[in-house]
Amino acid sequence: MDQKKPSRLQEIKETTSNTIEIIRQIGSPELQGTLTKVKETATIVNEMMQSLKTPEIVKNIENFRLISENMNDASAKIQSTMQQLKDTGMIEESTELIKFAKNKINSFGGSNSTGQDFHDVSTATTDMLVSINYLVNELKVTIESSKQSDTIRNIKETISDASDIYRKAIPQTN
Repeated sequence: MDQKKPSRLQEIKETTSNTIEIIRQIGSPELQGTLTKVKETATIVNEMMQSLKTPEIVKNIENFRLISENMNDASAKIQSTMQQLKDTGMIEESTELIKFAKNKINSFGGSNSTGQDFHDVSTATTDMLVSINYLVNELKVTIESSKQSDTIRNIKETISDASDIYRKAIPQTN
């Protein structure tokens, strides 16, 4: 039993010595500065956590969440729309139409074409359409005047008389 006591005493002595060393270290200016910084940091973190709990910040965080969800939904809808456009072939058709129009414009006047060339073609097309309009109007006037004249009536009577003569000259079989 005597052996256990000195070792027990030895343990108490070492523990006490370690405790004294720890207390001496806690009292050192370096550790005091570090502990002060830790305390200040903990205070700042606590203040930040408290400010995150205010109704304004909670609402802002909720708004950010909703914006994020809406962006995800919009992105999914855009992807769906793009896939539908690809599936229907509209993108390819539009691309081909643009290429066709570009080739036609490029081949129209070649590299020597100018704005004047396009103006001349536009003017010629307009003149042609005006001439066609005049022709149509003239034909309308001619038809209207012929309806009012005896010429049409005389032609109708002549055809009717010719039909009567034909029926009388050739006997019909029943």
